[in-house]
Parts: sequence; structure tokens; C-alpha cells
Amino acid sequence: MNENDFSPRQSLQLIESMINRAKDKYAEDGFMYLLWGWLVFILSIIQFVLLHVFNYAYHYIVWLVTIPVFIYQIFYTKKKNRNQKVFTYTDAIIGYVWITYAIVMLLLCFFIGILTSGEYFKYIIHILLAVYGMPVFLTGIIIKYRPLIYGGIACWVLCILSTFIKNYDYQFLCIPAAMIVAWIIPGYSLRAKYKSQ
Repeated sequence: MNENDFSPRQSLQLIESMINRAKDKYAEDGFMYLLWGWLVFILSIIQFVLLHVFNYAYHYIVWLVTIPVFIYQIFYTKKKNRNQKVFTYTDAIIGYVWITYAIVMLLLCFFIGILTSGEYFKYIIHILLAVYGMPVFLTGIIIKYRPLIYGGIACWVLCILSTFIKNYDYQFLCIPAAMIVAWIIPGYSLRAKYKSQ
């Protein structure tokens, strides 16, 4: 089917659907923001308790919970994309922004683990917050959504503040704080917008 096969009515419907999709930067209900926001918030608090209260050597094991959630996200996203009638360049760009973030974080964790002789924990919180602010901020800029822009900036502010906290245990509390401003608040805001449409 080429453009000559479209009736004027079909052309208008296509244009209208694309405009609506662009305006409604979210047929997004905030579900993934809330899922990951609360998951990381809870796991980071659990890790803090295991590390600071119980001195448990394998405190980091709690993060294994993210593996099944990540697998769930893959299937959830595929299903959502199948049901989505219009897929814009904005959607693609945001996807690539988060893929870039994931690759950069994996590389940084790999190199920090090697270069610091296992003392990665001295640097990981600062690096995580600094790099994490980037996709949150860029997503907010791309879709013109202020809660995400502010969330990205807040991650960078927390990154700076974390350098003044000498005790690693307490540095770790910057992670749940970042989740509140970067994921949870924007997630609930998106959900409210979605329900009001």
C-alpha cells in the first residue's frame, strides 16, 4: 500500500493519531517507573540494613531479585509495543538512551571492579548516581516532562552530596532518595495524568 491508496479521511486519521501520540507523550501509565522505583528503593533499604545492622558479607545478594523483574519488563514491553498503534521517533530515542545507560553502567562496573582491586564500593554510589541522572534527565528533556528533568538533576545533586558522606553505609542511602525523586514521584505523576485522559 502506498500513499496514493489512502483516502483523505484515512490520511487525516493517521495524522490525527500521530499528533495525539506526540501530544500524549504518554500513553504511559507510569507502571514501569513505579515498579522499578519501588523495587530499587526497597532493595537498597534492605541492603543498607544487611550491611549496617547485621554486617552481612553478602548484602549485595538482594539485587538478584532484579533479574526476574528485568525479564518481566522485556515481555511487558514487547506486549505493550504490539498494542501500541503509533511508534514515534521519540519512543525509539528514549529506548536508545536507556540502552546506552545500561551499557555504560555495565562497562563502568566491570572496569571499576578490575581497577580498584575489589574496593569498588568506595566509588560505585557516586558513579551510579552521576550516570543514572543522565537517562532520567534526557528522557525528561525529550518528552518535555519536568518531574523527570528535576529527577535527573536531583541524582546529580545527590552524587555531589554523597562525596561528603564518609561512611559508605550511609552513602548508600542516597540510592533510595534518588529513587523517590527520579522514579517514584514521576511515576505517580504519570499515573495521575494517564487516568485523567
